[in-house]
Amino acid sequence: MTAAQSPAQSWKVTLPCTRIEAEALDGDIAAFALMERPPVLMTSEAAPDDDNAWQLDAYFEGKPSAAAIKLLRSMVPSAAGAKPLVEALPDEDWVTLSQQGLEAVTAGRFHVRNLASDPEQPGQVNILIAASRAFGTGQHETTAGCLTMLDRMRQVGMRFNNMADIGTGTGLLAFAAMSLWPRAHAIASDIDPVAVEISAENAVTNGVPLGAGPGRLALVTAAGANHAAIIGRAPYDLLIANILAGPLIELAPSLCALVEDGGTILLAGLLDTQVDAVLAAYRAQGMRLAERTDRGDWPTLRLRKRPRIGWKRPKRLNPAARGEAPGFGSI
Repeated sequence: MTAAQSPAQSWKVTLPCTRIEAEALDGDIAAFALMERPPVLMTSEAAPDDDNAWQLDAYFEGKPSAAAIKLLRSMVPSAAGAKPLVEALPDEDWVTLSQQGLEAVTAGRFHVRNLASDPEQPGQVNILIAASRAFGTGQHETTAGCLTMLDRMRQVGMRFNNMADIGTGTGLLAFAAMSLWPRAHAIASDIDPVAVEISAENAVTNGVPLGAGPGRLALVTAAGANHAAIIGRAPYDLLIANILAGPLIELAPSLCALVEDGGTILLAGLLDTQVDAVLAAYRAQGMRLAERTDRGDWPTLRLRKRPRIGWKRPKRLNPAARGEAPGFGSI
């Protein structure tokens, strides 16, 4: 291998942050979307039980530019007066090293591991989501909240035959739903083609069949609901969207149009201060709140579509309704 072909040196940038900033960072990969090799962002507690003493570690392939460091600083306003620690790393598997401090997550019947060396838990649905550039490892409260809600929905006897996961990230929530309703049709999408590639890899790792037909997962790259495959499979009886409050509101008309009367939408990625605005957007489309659970400041909302009486609504989304939310990806 020539010097020009050798892999770039790995670097790490460390900044202090608060717990609130750390939780918000789980959705900020879009800020680095124009970079050929976006950094992997990891957050951790610097001091136990101190919400103002958290730490952000950003891992780069190659020395980070001044602009990249400036962007990182803008994500953690509390570190405005702090000098970032910028260091070159040894020639090691730094992505795996960055994940070693993460514990496996148990939410409902699901046990999500980030390292293959973590032991499986007997009697639970074990899912392996390795370190990657896509979001949705189960660590964030929004993802864990969705897993818990899916488990509860299955416990109370809900059944689904046609499911969609919009903004899938690593594919985790789609895999979880398919383990609960294994004969259902399922499709998952993300605006980031890298996330779709990673979801496909994770599907193989976890034995999730890819393709069309019952019990198989179709994967597509799409901004919101703007894809012929997503529209063509409608109406859905279960649609999952774990993204951010802004795109959830923007996508409300197109997502609700994809759901059949009596169907369910699972929403997450919003803070408790954003619930009213998100609910208003979905109630305007004929949805009602059926259940809410909270993990810290992060709620998970289960909505149900009200049946329309007196006329037959279209069963498929109007092709003219693009259903885009450019620039937004999964949490």
